[in-house]
Amino acid sequence: MEKKLKSWQGWLLFIAAMLVVFGLGMLASSILNRRAEIASVFNNKKTEIIGLESRNEVFANNYPREYQTWKQTADTTFRSKHNSSQAVDVLAERPNMVILWAGYAFSKDYTTPRGHMHAVEDVTRTLRTGAPMTDKDGPQPATCWTCKSPDVPRMMGILGVDSFYHRKWGALGAEIVNPIGCADCHEPENMNLQISRPALREAFERQGKDITKATHQEMRSLVCAQCHVEYYFKGEGKYLTFPWDKGMTVEDMEKYYDEAEFTDYVHALSKAPILKAQHPDYEIAQLGIHGQRGVACADCHMPYKSEGGVKFSDHHIQSPLAKIDRTCLVCHRESEETLRNNVYERQEKVFETRGRLEEELAKAHIEAKFAWEKGATEAQMKPVLALIRQAQWRWDFSVASHGASFHAPQEVQRMLSHGVDRALQARLANAKILAKLGFNGDVPMPDISTKAKAQKYIGLDMNAEHQAKDKFMKEIVPQWLQKAKSENKIVAAN
Repeated sequence: MEKKLKSWQGWLLFIAAMLVVFGLGMLASSILNRRAEIASVFNNKKTEIIGLESRNEVFANNYPREYQTWKQTADTTFRSKHNSSQAVDVLAERPNMVILWAGYAFSKDYTTPRGHMHAVEDVTRTLRTGAPMTDKDGPQPATCWTCKSPDVPRMMGILGVDSFYHRKWGALGAEIVNPIGCADCHEPENMNLQISRPALREAFERQGKDITKATHQEMRSLVCAQCHVEYYFKGEGKYLTFPWDKGMTVEDMEKYYDEAEFTDYVHALSKAPILKAQHPDYEIAQLGIHGQRGVACADCHMPYKSEGGVKFSDHHIQSPLAKIDRTCLVCHRESEETLRNNVYERQEKVFETRGRLEEELAKAHIEAKFAWEKGATEAQMKPVLALIRQAQWRWDFSVASHGASFHAPQEVQRMLSHGVDRALQARLANAKILAKLGFNGDVPMPDISTKAKAQKYIGLDMNAEHQAKDKFMKEIVPQWLQKAKSENKIVAAN
């Protein structure tokens, strides 16, 4: 016999069905409202934008909420326990880094990054780009501008990609004037996400991947991957290239560079052929749990925001810790305090290993210098220098990535621990060479307890560096800006 539902069971099923119908109705309403919002934005454009528009202010009338939050990237007030949006002098905090980069421009100046609105200003002001006294001089290639401005794809279109890379950095100072903004990530006509830099498309092509097939969620990370990646300047033309052909792990890229016999610089003390990592944020993020679960960069760094009944992406790109209620708590159910402390715990464990590796590497470079001075041969030093190269690559790959200690703490700890191992092996091998040369004591260590002392030890004349840069900022940069304004490359209000 069929069992009849009890009265309360029938009501329960009815209520459940109503809840499902209500939920589906709300979802459909949300989708329709969202479409209506999008349609409203595009149907009520106040400014028609055609072609590549690098002046960010032109987008303000059409997309006021996004534009206003983008302007907030100029704000430098955020500070967490270990990081901030301010330009902190890292070399002053960790003088060993001066030794690690001896012979490279980073030993002169290295500060923590600020928001996107400061991109052009910061790359112009840093000592790393030198101090050209004419707009055609300068020690760095124009490739250094690549990730700093929507003027870059504009100039690539005018000059051609090869010609753009091959020019000097100072030659384009009056052209690259608008900071990272709208056209870097969006097609100006319809605001669809786009890849505006060729290096990412080319890296995908060499891997046999079609970037045009990327989903919208994938694009919310790939637009960031145009710049927040490891790259190098290939060949005499300084062609910007991503070393992903063999994969995106630290070992994959090391193998790529080794086979290409590529070296960023020869270390001024140890003579080791060094690889300088840039900022492999995308690669490391993909190796962490959030990347593996399909969380996009924008999910955490550009969370959605509601204002006046309109839902939009917050373009104040910054640490997710600044807005945990709209980032972490979208998925996690712990308290803000718990989640924040989880991040700090991961950072502190990584920083502990990082500090140990920096100490060992600095000693390895200094001891190698001592071995050369005692008469070591190239054949003797070759294995030592190879170990130093490997150790420093793992260190730099880990620390150059913004947020690596959170994005993939296990992978970063693995890389750093392998770096410590290789640094210790290098020091041991160097000690054996010194023993053969008749020296069995401890290598005398210089006083590098401050940035100034470390820079003096490696032979830098920082007074001359600062004087040249100050003169450049006062004499040349104003000329660049005046020329850009006169040619309407900067909106007059700027």
